[in-house]
Amino acid sequence: MPESSFDLDAVREEIIATSLATEEEIEAFRVRFLGRKAGLIRQLFAGVSSVAPEQRGAYGQSVNQLKNLVEERLAEAQSRDGATAGMGSDLDLTLPGRKPPMGSVHPISQTLSAMKEVFRQFGFEIAEGPELEDDWHNFTALNFPPDHPARDMQDTLFVRLGDEEKDATLMRTHTSPGQIRVMEKQKPPIRVIVPGRVYRNESLSYKSFCLFHQVEGLYVDEGVTFAELKQLLHLFAKAMFGEDVRMRFRPSFFPFTEPSAEVDIWWANPDGSGKWLEILGCGMVDPNVLKAVDIDPERYTGYAFGMGVERIALLRHNIEDIRLLYENDIRFLEQF
Repeated sequence: MPESSFDLDAVREEIIATSLATEEEIEAFRVRFLGRKAGLIRQLFAGVSSVAPEQRGAYGQSVNQLKNLVEERLAEAQSRDGATAGMGSDLDLTLPGRKPPMGSVHPISQTLSAMKEVFRQFGFEIAEGPELEDDWHNFTALNFPPDHPARDMQDTLFVRLGDEEKDATLMRTHTSPGQIRVMEKQKPPIRVIVPGRVYRNESLSYKSFCLFHQVEGLYVDEGVTFAELKQLLHLFAKAMFGEDVRMRFRPSFFPFTEPSAEVDIWWANPDGSGKWLEILGCGMVDPNVLKAVDIDPERYTGYAFGMGVERIALLRHNIEDIRLLYENDIRFLEQF
């Protein structure tokens, strides 16, 4: 062994004999042997200059072995200390993992997806429009003149009132403006549905909310009839509510369709009683609407319909209050 101020055998014995039972002992051991300023291993390496040249190789190899021994003892002690700390906590590492709860599709989204799929099978394309609309697309082009009393049928949320009625900006009250935008860009034949959110300044109750979802439908071509509309809606009702669904058409009024109708379905109670519930409005496209988008009403006819997604979701799932769909109560949503 080379001459040195340190006895390497004694150092080895100290490394092996030092207790590493606690965090404090482990840290003291690390500083004693691997400290940057006064660590014993660093001092041993620094002492190589005092070793005879022919013995420096063996000396350096011995010091490296001591350094490796220190690092091995530290790694073993730190690993053991970490495992012991985990076992001493409230966490039982032997328990199987807990599977996190999976989310589900919201009943509104479920219903909207089902409605889209039904109309896709009937050849309808899907179009979209902006939720922030101008007065012309939301009212005027749909045969709502500025002084038309039908404007009072919808409590509008205006964002900006312009100098003239046509300059007003508002949150759309229905998705029918999307139909106007489609007819502005595309000539017949046109067969589209326009799903989306709509907004009205209404009092909240079990059957009304300040925002809801609609699916508007439009079919314009040569020779389109009201009989085709009735057949389409009957097939839709069977797809959504079952083959035995009972439905009826009632005369109604909408500025953008003539003639117009509302559609009800019979909702039976378990005791055999029941009631008629409205699910949509519809009718033949008014000629003035076709003229507003430069489509010849003498050549083309069309039908349109609009239905509330929330109303259909309530009926499909026997939900009694529309507000439940927007409260995000986990107890309610877990049922779907």
